Amino acid sequence: MGIPTLLSTATASGDSDISITSNIDSTYDEYMIVCTDIHPATNAANFRVQFNASGQSGYNEIITTTCFRAQHNESASPAQLGYKTGHDRAQGDGPQTLAIEVNNDNDGSCSGILHLFTPANTTYVTHFYSRFSEMFYGAGAHDVFAAGYINTTAAITDVQFAFSSGNIDAGTFQLFGIA
Repeated sequence: MGIPTLLSTATASGDSDISITSNIDSTYDEYMIVCTDIHPATNAANFRVQFNASGQSGYNEIITTTCFRAQHNESASPAQLGYKTGHDRAQGDGPQTLAIEVNNDNDGSCSGILHLFTPANTTYVTHFYSRFSEMFYGAGAHDVFAAGYINTTAAITDVQFAFSSGNIDAGTFQLFGIA
């Protein structure tokens, strides 16, 4: 990985979503969004992302992804690693899940990193991957991995984060360009 340059910071406080709508352009070939201590208002909500192409609206780009997670409960039940068929997209315009069933207890949250590659390129699709760690509502830990591509050759300029239900009570979102 190259040298990260901080481009912007957004702080959530009871927001329905956090949208990054500037600084994603042709300056860098890779962008990294670091999401820290993201706390949901609603228990067991999925933390998700969707993208917007230049000149478009609605955060409904067609994406194809895969998603899997490692999990271990506080009850010491056997740990699991599994493909999450309900959280991937096959040419769908819905958001991509980054963290599954996040706990909204006072100590519950999720944190992770989303990498976005050559979003200004108008010849090829834009690829991304993420890794998020969370305290899930079933009292345990999830490590969630997602990867895929945004199936448009238009430049991707906007990224939006939201929970599947309820607001983002707290959290910090930092956009970095990677040189």
